[in-house]
Amino acid sequence: MKTPLATAIAALAFTTTFAIADEPRSGGTINTIIQPEPPGLVLGMVQNDPTRKVAGNIYEGLMRYTTDLEPIPQLAESWDISEDGLTWTFHLREGVVWHDGEPFTAEDVVFSADVFHRELNPSARAVLQHVESIEATDDHTVVFTLAEPFGPFLISFEAGTFTMVPRHLYEGTDFRDNEHNNHPIGTGPFKFKNWDRGTVIELVRNDDYYEEGLPYLDGINWHIIPDGASRAVAYENGTVDVLPNGTVENFDIPRLSAMDNTCVTEEGHEYFSPFAMLWMNNREGPTSDKRFRQAVMYAMDREFARDVLWNELGNVPLSAFGSNARFQHDGLEPYDHNPDRARELLDEMGYDGEEVRLLPLPYGETWTRWAEAVQQNLREVGVNVRTQSTDVGGWNQRLSEWDYDLAFTFLYQYGDPALGITRSYLSDNIERGSPWNNVGGYENERIDELFDEAATAFPDEEREALYHEAQEILHEDVPVGWLMELGFPTIYRCDVKDLITSGVGVNDGFKDAWLDR
Repeated sequence: MKTPLATAIAALAFTTTFAIADEPRSGGTINTIIQPEPPGLVLGMVQNDPTRKVAGNIYEGLMRYTTDLEPIPQLAESWDISEDGLTWTFHLREGVVWHDGEPFTAEDVVFSADVFHRELNPSARAVLQHVESIEATDDHTVVFTLAEPFGPFLISFEAGTFTMVPRHLYEGTDFRDNEHNNHPIGTGPFKFKNWDRGTVIELVRNDDYYEEGLPYLDGINWHIIPDGASRAVAYENGTVDVLPNGTVENFDIPRLSAMDNTCVTEEGHEYFSPFAMLWMNNREGPTSDKRFRQAVMYAMDREFARDVLWNELGNVPLSAFGSNARFQHDGLEPYDHNPDRARELLDEMGYDGEEVRLLPLPYGETWTRWAEAVQQNLREVGVNVRTQSTDVGGWNQRLSEWDYDLAFTFLYQYGDPALGITRSYLSDNIERGSPWNNVGGYENERIDELFDEAATAFPDEEREALYHEAQEILHEDVPVGWLMELGFPTIYRCDVKDLITSGVGVNDGFKDAWLDR
């Protein structure tokens, strides 16, 4: 059920976004904000939300997706599926070139998927584990052969998840130390121009883009403004035209949304369904005891976080599957705010006051306040918790090295549990070096079996039964803390047209955007 603020935003979006516009016109540069400053711009190597926003306009995937998650041709203009569902043949667009002028070919697809992403990208590996072979049969044809049918295979090729990277620049190199990481080369509608650290990332029009007439814009300037109040002022005084989700604090949204020539939409997050979680270290210390993890769930006042910190934008989830996720088990008993039950569980396990380190997400004041609220909730039930703040780079490193006890994050659910949910719980997805896999170190043989079976089961009724059993186990074990299904509106000038044209919003929307000025 929509909250009053969410309903008001939806109504405003309806009345302002769908007005009849003139024909698109070329020219102009959009000024927008990226918050926080991304740690890098090479998609696949870095999967932070800020990286996806900026680099989704530089790099591309084989396809895009509508807000209903229907595939739209991108670098692949068509595809064929064998009767047994095991062979997928993608026919690539001809005439596509990388930003350095080299041709994009099927060999780039094979390298990106079979080498680059297998090494670096946990999200892509969740798909690739079902792929037996990838072959370029000619310069514009790629054949993926699956080991078994995999239901969500066709919704796996969004740019941020299955980025196409230039083989000629990365093959045979140390990917993380490649000199081209500082000047990313993609096939997208915009090219990297300049990154003035701490100030602005500049993208300019790709004049050799293969889609005729696109992009309309001359460029995009992504301004880096660390202070939340200053970001809001930058929109109020006309310095920036677009406020992507998460770039202003939630308490500023109602005021900014009411400004003249301002449109608001919650569309553009259907593919991601952002889901906030509290990583809990399952390996050692108090957090390795499921009773402690259950106590954390009972101690947290998640309704307060939604209503006060997030201005009623979002939903409190039952468990591991968000309400937008397929196969959610809605028969689970909710972890309501119950400090007394939390204390009982802590007494039962014999918790002796050992210090627990809490790592906030360094994405702005709302996240900082949220960490403070959780710290207070935990202290109220007797947990000796200490906050250890860091910047984005430090947050990435701490999680990648498992140097935490509790840590805020949010991950995308990607339209199907096999793509965005299971990666956080499968034991074979435990690997140092990434903050996007099974960072908590949770291991449960039955969960592995259920998720593996559900990924390839048919029909959907069988998948649902398997996922429901898995959710019951996770609900008992609490490998992570389930915080909130995030509500993320995008605020923009109404004379910015066609900004949200896919299920990933501004991450690839500037390709179609134009200025009616």
